[in-house]
Amino acid sequence: MSGIYIHIPFCKQACSYCDFHFSTKMTSKDQMIEALCMELKMRKDSFAQDQINSIYFGGGTPSVLSPIEIERLIEAVFSHYSITAVAEITLEANPDDLSEAYIKALSKTKVNRISVGIQSFHQSDLSFMNRAHNASQSKEALHWVKQYFDNYSIDLIYGVPMLGMSPEEQDLLWAENVKMALGFNPNHISAYALTMEPKTVLEHQIKSGKLPPLDESRAQAQFTTLRRLLTNAAYEHYEFSNFSRQGFYAVNNSGYWEGKSYMGIGPSAHSYDGKSRSWNAASNPIYIRAIFEGKRPFDIEYLSVSERYNEYIMTGLRASKGVELSKINALFGPEYESYAIREAQEKIAEGLLEIVNDTVLKITDSGLFFSDGIAAQLFYID
Repeated sequence: MSGIYIHIPFCKQACSYCDFHFSTKMTSKDQMIEALCMELKMRKDSFAQDQINSIYFGGGTPSVLSPIEIERLIEAVFSHYSITAVAEITLEANPDDLSEAYIKALSKTKVNRISVGIQSFHQSDLSFMNRAHNASQSKEALHWVKQYFDNYSIDLIYGVPMLGMSPEEQDLLWAENVKMALGFNPNHISAYALTMEPKTVLEHQIKSGKLPPLDESRAQAQFTTLRRLLTNAAYEHYEFSNFSRQGFYAVNNSGYWEGKSYMGIGPSAHSYDGKSRSWNAASNPIYIRAIFEGKRPFDIEYLSVSERYNEYIMTGLRASKGVELSKINALFGPEYESYAIREAQEKIAEGLLEIVNDTVLKITDSGLFFSDGIAAQLFYID
């Protein structure tokens, strides 16, 4: 089964840490919606033999669209693709958009899952990140989401530096964030470490000396707190950044980690078919103009066997299921299986990796926070 990702490239304002493609100018919104519908029709033959089990609206801020506009896009998917009866249809949403009236109207569409970008329940964090919503809107939005949706997720960010606070005070503030999220009893929580991405306001603030460099030790301590609190509350830590109640894994993201094919619709959206990756132009005007001319503005790269192996290692080790050694053999050949086992020995000796039942390579609890770095050491370099 495959998934469709639809990128909504609009935001009310720019968060200081975000490097995703978006525009704060909404004047082209109607044209963009039309172009998204046209691209969906244009590419319908790509998944002609597949069933779609996930439709995911990301951004940007998809909740800047009205429920009517969102339903129009969903109907465009249903018109041209085969959708499973239990397909997960997720909308990323910001709290300041989620009034009771909006959520009630959204509940009457085919959207059956909401991912709410809370990031923090503390105003000091939200101001630091230049989020469009405030702390009270975070709580009010979740209050209404609970009334109309059974399946919803909360996004949080940890490792946010608070000037004037001791490390201990920062860690206590983070623990309060996690506990407040638990108080809303979501079926799913995603939590990401704050990172300094190129060409962002945060990068400028740090490089200009207005802010100190991000403290990885604080992020690691807060990750440990996050994991302890959520696993104690019966959430399964099924992927490095994701925690779920039983039966509520995110279908869209699980497809990425399992190497399944997906189609990205909209400016900057990526697509993957198992052997190649393509991405649309990251420009709203260029994207709209090309689609209206009947062309898809994209670049493509064809992945070598080594590159596909590296991606499988990276995504597999981030997930609790780990990497199946037999699957490495089947997908890439016995030499890659031997290579993975050989390169893993150093980290196994350090207690950061383990081979379970001689069949599955997994990150240990001690190695979890360093998953990406550990995975990179197993990469095959041609």
